[in-house]
Amino acid sequence: MVLGENRAAAAPDMAAGKERIMDENIRKRNEMLAQKVIKGLKSRNMTGYYAATKEEACAQALDIISEGSSITMGGCMSAIEIGLVDALKAGPYNFIDRNAIADPREALLAAYDADVFLASANAMTEDGIIVNIDGNSNRVSCIAQGPKKVVFIVGMNKICDDVDGAMKRARNVAAPINAQRFGLSTPCSKTGACADCKSIDTICCQFLITRFSRHEGRIHVILVNDNLGF
Repeated sequence: MVLGENRAAAAPDMAAGKERIMDENIRKRNEMLAQKVIKGLKSRNMTGYYAATKEEACAQALDIISEGSSITMGGCMSAIEIGLVDALKAGPYNFIDRNAIADPREALLAAYDADVFLASANAMTEDGIIVNIDGNSNRVSCIAQGPKKVVFIVGMNKICDDVDGAMKRARNVAAPINAQRFGLSTPCSKTGACADCKSIDTICCQFLITRFSRHEGRIHVILVNDNLGF
């Protein structure tokens, strides 16, 4: 009985040790993959960074964003998850909350004129191409032009082999989850997979593939060793 009890007591410790080893292996893999992505971003005139934790990611973003800057964003859950939005609201920044602006067009124009636009990616390739899809297109239009800087917060869960894989992730992972999140009546919200629909509720109206930035220093991508966003 004592031997059995000892084995039972040791089981949780063994499981925890195995989990720590797996976590460390995932961290090492993500760090190596991130360096490849950062190299790809550099070749595309964009700047990449790697953060081992959410806290490091938040600190890196605050290092990029100058005090006094006007900042806005689309529905960037990743920026919320790393604590960046709370930090900006509490700090010496002009955070423009689009939800506090009654007129949607006024909110859109404020975003175009902002110093910094916060965004994430629906998917990214290993060589630094960023893929996003949008319904109202406020997010992808601000990524393309307008704000002086765009700061992407991207979890390593969004890195794909190539553009084809990134498009599949955007359409079959990000889009169905976001359609469900917004309570939209699309085929993907019911089945969990893209049906290439033309529903009035579709959020796949615009596809933006960012493969190069003509303006050096405008696009910054913080890769985070975590599963962020959708």
